[in-house]
Amino acid sequence: MLSFEDYVAEDALGLAKLIRDGEVSALEVVEAALARADAVEPEINALVARRDDEVRAQAAAPLGDGPFAGVPFVFKDLFCWQAGWPAEAGSRLWKGFVAPLDFTHTARVKASGAIPIARTTTSEYGISISTETAACGATRNPWNLDHSSGGSSGGTASAVAAGIVPMGHGSDGGGSIRIPAANCGLFGLKPTRGRNPFGPFAGEGWAGLATQHVLSRSVRDSAAMLDVTQGPEPGDPYACPPPTRPFLDEVGVDPGRLRVAYHLTGLGGAPLDPVNRAAVLDAVDLLRALGHEVEEAYPEVDTELLGPAMIAVIAANQKLALESRYKELGRVPEKDDVEEITRSFAERGESVTAADYAAALLAFHQLSRRFGRFFERHDVLVSTVLAQPPAPIGEIRTDTGDADSFLEMGWKRMPVTQYFNMTGCPAMSVPLCWSPDGLPIGIHVGAAFGREDLLFRLAGQLEETRPWFHRRPTL
Repeated sequence: MLSFEDYVAEDALGLAKLIRDGEVSALEVVEAALARADAVEPEINALVARRDDEVRAQAAAPLGDGPFAGVPFVFKDLFCWQAGWPAEAGSRLWKGFVAPLDFTHTARVKASGAIPIARTTTSEYGISISTETAACGATRNPWNLDHSSGGSSGGTASAVAAGIVPMGHGSDGGGSIRIPAANCGLFGLKPTRGRNPFGPFAGEGWAGLATQHVLSRSVRDSAAMLDVTQGPEPGDPYACPPPTRPFLDEVGVDPGRLRVAYHLTGLGGAPLDPVNRAAVLDAVDLLRALGHEVEEAYPEVDTELLGPAMIAVIAANQKLALESRYKELGRVPEKDDVEEITRSFAERGESVTAADYAAALLAFHQLSRRFGRFFERHDVLVSTVLAQPPAPIGEIRTDTGDADSFLEMGWKRMPVTQYFNMTGCPAMSVPLCWSPDGLPIGIHVGAAFGREDLLFRLAGQLEETRPWFHRRPTL
């Protein structure tokens, strides 16, 4: 039987190789994942659906030849449907819904040979940067159970950090891959807009803000999975430049001498906690020691324009989402169907006009032009993912307040992530730093539209220079 220590000593590609070479069976690997889930799930609360017998049967059946054949995987429970599995979006309003088919992204992940063993917790409709819901309770950070694992992909982050799986699915509309990765000491890449498809029903999420990919312990797992899932499907509203070679081939390639810009406040001017500010400076010192050209510089950001734009897009989409669900259910809303913040965003959508929505998209496009010019002069932009260390459980609440105050609170904690969603540019959280209290502090690195290749090269260099794979929480 595969021990837990042997299981977590490998990343997903490493486990797949052991299975291909006949050193372990896929069933042994899956049993190790399920055993770990049994051991830690009562503490972290990261999983919302399991089908162990079905998973074991899949692991015992003949495997395909995908790069992750036989490796356990998890899907975030936010609309990336798996046929026959629950899909409840972190909400009581969706309780009992079973997905009738796979989403395109789901099918591509399955084609890699990965075996989905569970679905993971998310903030309701992916709105909050902490995964604490009325439907599922609080998901806890394996590094310190009194702290948040982040949101909205908090369940996946917690499951990967705790050693249940080496890699899992996340989605990101304002930071929801990078924030949980930062909180939980993982590598998390938000791909370029259009890199991964949103089919079969939609062409985009949140007016192009949202995308999906994975959170992982190693850089190469992220690159290899993006090779499997990337590329447009028929009917997509837009696409990004195709890679010139596999992303996995970029990991380990010398990035050359990069022009690195960094910022020590939020792009909107909000201050960073001293711990996070020190983490930026530490990362800057490391990059300078690696021979990169470093200077303090950043694109201008108009938060007074972009804050209302973000609210308009989220509110309008949330209004549509609730109306569609109630129409499907054939009933009127009830008080406890959704959390107060979800309801507030939907109600705020009542006052969003067509002109407001068009103005929001124009504001995003103007920011994209500004980022485009900035990345002609600089290769990457460096900060921290969050302005503070991971928040304590209960500090970020969705059961009270309104949309405007909630977004204002969130943006004080988010110095940079949302702007890369607005522009569609790729960005990553790299686990380079830890707080004096032992909590992870993710370093945020963004690049120009379509330049995941550059990010993977730099991430590989950072991973080699300051390894993090061996660092694991003690649960």
